[in-house]
Amino acid sequence: SKLTNLGHLEMTWRSRVHFHPLLVRILHKSRLRYYGKPEKKMDMPYQAYFEVADGSGMMSMVLWNSLCPEWYHSMKVGTVLLLAKYAIKSSYPFKTHPTPGDSQMKRFATIEICLNVRDPPTEISIIPEEMVKPEWGLPEVKYRFITRSELDDLPHNHSCDVIGLVTFVGRAERARKREHSEDFWLYRWAHAIDGTSDQPFILELFATSQPDVFEHIHPMTYLVCTQMRVMTENPSRTVYLTTSNESQIFITGWHKGQPYTKDAKVKNFIQWTKSQSEADQIKKTVIGGYYPFPRPPDSFLKY
Repeated sequence: SKLTNLGHLEMTWRSRVHFHPLLVRILHKSRLRYYGKPEKKMDMPYQAYFEVADGSGMMSMVLWNSLCPEWYHSMKVGTVLLLAKYAIKSSYPFKTHPTPGDSQMKRFATIEICLNVRDPPTEISIIPEEMVKPEWGLPEVKYRFITRSELDDLPHNHSCDVIGLVTFVGRAERARKREHSEDFWLYRWAHAIDGTSDQPFILELFATSQPDVFEHIHPMTYLVCTQMRVMTENPSRTVYLTTSNESQIFITGWHKGQPYTKDAKVKNFIQWTKSQSEADQIKKTVIGGYYPFPRPPDSFLKY
């Protein structure tokens, strides 16, 4: 059928009601958001957004309500979609934005694609990777992997991706989302090493929409975390990484077929793990327990 592209949509969306189909690749994926309220009677108050791209640039795409349980898990980073009968509206101004792996890519930030059950009922098709043709001009997924030796030089709030061998994972803990709120964030601390430094990555991993991965992080697994943010603890200058709204977490058993497996730094890490003795590494691993971070000073005088 006749296709349109994101650049053309941005120029013509105000003058149209119906749009030609779109062919896009998912580059980023947010966690699933529940926005239900007791006084509002909605069947499935869910929302998730994705950053999708074609040859002309990148745009946000929002999946609404009952389409979320139906499609959210099938729409992975790297998936190619054919979309028809979607809606276009002005962007929500307070949304978080992931840092694109390709800094040269044009971003269309004024509008977003809305996928709804009705008004209009969106038609979504997933194109298998083996059927994707080079002439479609869809961009590849790109990453910003760093090694542990590079971390200390990065500025606060910098966005990056990491891979490491887990040496410690703490118990799941809860923090209130807001004071006096009944809602909690679930998170756990982990350490991962990649052979480039004596120090591990210190990772604050909030539960994303991947409970099957979050609950099975354990020592000796290969852990990949994308779209992490660098946090610098003052005055100790301790650096750790925390998840963002667009973070994805993968462990051993989930890596096959993921786009990052082609990344040079990921390949280097795999080479390093082959040179390590599993028995020696297991001796250094720890699981569970309370992990106070940032660590309190040695004495009251230092407070």
